[in-house]
Amino acid sequence: MSDSKIALITGATSGIGRNTAEAFIDAGYRVAVTGRRKELLDELVANCSADDALACAADLTNPDDVDKLYTQLEDKFGRLDVVFNNAGNNVAAAPFGDISFEDWKSVIDVNLNGAFLVANRAFRLMSKQQPQGGRIINNGSISAHVPRPGSAPYTSSKHAITGLTRTISLDGRAFNIACGQIDIGNAASEMTQRMRTGVPQADGSTAIEPVMDVANVSKAVVQMADLPLDVNVQFMTIMATDMPFIGRG
Repeated sequence: MSDSKIALITGATSGIGRNTAEAFIDAGYRVAVTGRRKELLDELVANCSADDALACAADLTNPDDVDKLYTQLEDKFGRLDVVFNNAGNNVAAAPFGDISFEDWKSVIDVNLNGAFLVANRAFRLMSKQQPQGGRIINNGSISAHVPRPGSAPYTSSKHAITGLTRTISLDGRAFNIACGQIDIGNAASEMTQRMRTGVPQADGSTAIEPVMDVANVSKAVVQMADLPLDVNVQFMTIMATDMPFIGRG
């Protein structure tokens, strides 16, 4: 598959990232996958040929790790066509006054600083490679639009991702780089297990919320990636139909 497009998926060890990596493989992409746990990355690409997959463990909050990831990617594949900037972190919900700086920083470091580093290095590679260009897809969230109670670190990070997406999209025009964002609501994964038992609502109640199969997210990301570079899905919201988003609060 030497002529196949190259996709990088971050946060690929579980949940949305793992499922989307599998979807890219099934769609005929050559893939680079990254996360903190090397054994899970190796398992993910075990059925791929050595020429078609790269599994590279990295701490995406560490610029040196991100640089090493991109060096390995460029050495192996020579270019990058798509990055799904997916890795994320969260902490337990808490009233704003009770949030520690350590919890705030742990979320911002991954969700914003890590996303910046991944996109920044992708932008550098895409702007210099020939043919020039590529696509950056940032994982936002429903929280990029409205907050949940007690979610200041996560919500702030996802609002910031929207600003990052807009500026990359604008700055990328000169280099044939398209940047879009997918905002996901209640995809069934480890992070949404609590939805099945009940989560706090804006009115102070607790309610069970519907979730959707994570495969629907993966299909949407691959659909965005498959578009020609003169077409961009700037923002997509994909969510469980009956979740409390429209009308939240």
